[in-house]
Amino acid sequence: PPFTGLDHLAAMLSVGLWSTLSAKAQRMNLQALTGPAAFAGTMLIGGIVGAMGIHTPAVEPMIAASLLVIGLLVATRLHLPTLLGAALMAMFALYHGLAHGAELSGHMGAALAGMVASTLTLHGAGMWLGLRLQKSASAPSKWLARAAGGAVAILGASLMVPAMAHVL
Repeated sequence: PPFTGLDHLAAMLSVGLWSTLSAKAQRMNLQALTGPAAFAGTMLIGGIVGAMGIHTPAVEPMIAASLLVIGLLVATRLHLPTLLGAALMAMFALYHGLAHGAELSGHMGAALAGMVASTLTLHGAGMWLGLRLQKSASAPSKWLARAAGGAVAILGASLMVPAMAHVL
């Protein structure tokens, strides 16, 4: 679940954080919204596909890879072209959605709506934090984003080995 699973929580917050930290202007704009929008929309598609029983063995390794990559994006504040950033977020979101969808039971419509609403809430929280960090000129604010991104990347790397062992 997005709020209780550390890997999903870290990914959702990081997508929002990266989207604002890497945007060219220090304000909310279309560029900052495309990554989170692509993530939420594609995660919904993945959730539907996963709920239909379609699975791939690469789900856990891709979730780990998403944490590693998104964490590095946050730490470096790397700006990607808007469509490339959205495509990268969408690719990772598909696997997060597959994982959530495979766990769904009962009222799938409500569960999928809750999944998307919680994802957007976490993206928004990450974006808010990113805006706060952008507006602060202090050195600790600049390092806080780097440390947060580094921590998410380390989490992703630590999950990669067991995820790959599970696939093999």
